[in-house]
Amino acid sequence: MATTPIPMSMRETLGIRSMRRLWYAQIVSNFGDFLALYAVIAVLTFGLHANAQQITGVQIAYSLPIAILGIMAGVFVDRWPLKPTLILSDAIRSGLTLLLLFATHLSHFYAILAAISIVSSFFNPAQGVALRSIVPMHGLRSANALMQQVVFVMRILGPATSAVLVSAFGPRSCYLVDAASFAASACFIATVAISPPPASQETATTHTGLARIRHDMQQGLSFIVHHAALLFVILALASGMFVLGCFGPLIAIYVRDVLHGTNRAFGLASAAIGVGILLGLNVLNTFGKRLRETTLVYSGLSGIALGLMVLVFFPHLWTTVVGNLFIGFSVAGVIVPAQTLIQQETPQHLMGRVGSTVMSSVFAAQIGGLLLSGVLAQHTGTRHVFALCAVLVVVLLAAGKFFMEPKDAPATKL
Repeated sequence: MATTPIPMSMRETLGIRSMRRLWYAQIVSNFGDFLALYAVIAVLTFGLHANAQQITGVQIAYSLPIAILGIMAGVFVDRWPLKPTLILSDAIRSGLTLLLLFATHLSHFYAILAAISIVSSFFNPAQGVALRSIVPMHGLRSANALMQQVVFVMRILGPATSAVLVSAFGPRSCYLVDAASFAASACFIATVAISPPPASQETATTHTGLARIRHDMQQGLSFIVHHAALLFVILALASGMFVLGCFGPLIAIYVRDVLHGTNRAFGLASAAIGVGILLGLNVLNTFGKRLRETTLVYSGLSGIALGLMVLVFFPHLWTTVVGNLFIGFSVAGVIVPAQTLIQQETPQHLMGRVGSTVMSSVFAAQIGGLLLSGVLAQHTGTRHVFALCAVLVVVLLAAGKFFMEPKDAPATKL
C-alpha cells in the first residue's frame, strides 16, 4: 500500500538547486519592483503634485493589464518553451523599466507601468508552471510559501528602501536598480534546469489563429468550472485579495475617522496586516502539514471574517492591531493552500491557462476592492464596508461547504 510522502519543509525545498535559483530570481526582481513602484509614487506625489485619484491610477495601471490579458496569456504559456519565455520576459521588463528614466508626464508613467504589466501577464503563469515542474508534489506548499514570503517581505522593505534611495540619489536610482534586478533574475533563471512538460493528452484540433486561442481558453475555463474544489479555492483566493484591496485605501480612513488616531496609529495598523501574513506563512507551513488544503482554506476564510468583525464591533487601536494581525494570518491560510491545490489538481498541459486565469481573477478582485471600497465607504462608512466584506466571505464559505465539497459515492447494495 502506497503511503503519502511527508510534506517537505522550506529548508528541504530550498535544497533543490533549481528551486533555490528560482527563489533568488524572485527576491531580486520583487525587490526592484517595489523600489521602482514607490519611487514612481514619490515622483507623482511630490514632483507632479498628483491627487489621490491619480495616485490610485498607478496601481490600476500596474494591475489592469494582467486582469484583462491573464486568461489569454496562459494559452501562449502552455505553447511556448518555458525557460526562454521567462528569460525574455525579464529582459523586456528590464528595458521597459529604463524608459522610466525619461518619463516626465503622468501619462508616461501609466503607459510604462501598463507595458511592464503586459509582459508580467506572461511571466507570472510561466513561473508557476516552472515551480510545478521542478518541485515534487509534496514540496509545493513549502515552495509557494517561500515565494509568497518574498512578495510580502519586499512589500515591507520596498517603501523604506525606496525612500532612502530617492532622498539620497533621486528616483532614477530606483529605476536603475529595478532594471538591473530584472537582468539578474534572467541570469538566475538561465541556470535553472526546467524539465520539458510531458506530451500533451489534448485532443487534436483543426482550429487555427484566433479560433484556436478561443478554443484553448475555453478548455482551461471548462476544466476550472467542472472542478468544484478548484473553483472554490480560486473564488476563495479572489475574495481574500478583494478584502486586501479594500483595506489599502480604507484602513487610513478607519484610523482617522473611527479611531481618531494619528499617522503613527495608521502605520501600526497597516504593518499588522503584513506581519500577520508573514507569521501565517511560516506557522501554517510548519504546523499545518497534516491538514488538507481545503481545510486550511476554510479556516483562513473564517479567520478573515472574524478579523473583519473585530474591526466592526470593537473600534479601538489595540483591537484593530489584533484584528489586522488575525486577518493577515488568515489570508496566508488561503493564499498558499489555494495555490498548492491548484498546482496539484491541474494537468501539466493546462497549467499555464489555469494559472493565468487564477492570476487574472486575483488582480481583478484587487482592482474591484480598490475601486469599490472608496465608493461604498463614501455612502455607508468604513465599518459597514468591512461588515459587507465579512458577509461576502461567509457566503463563500457556505457555498463552498454545501455546493463544492466532493460528494460521497452512494453505497452499493449487495
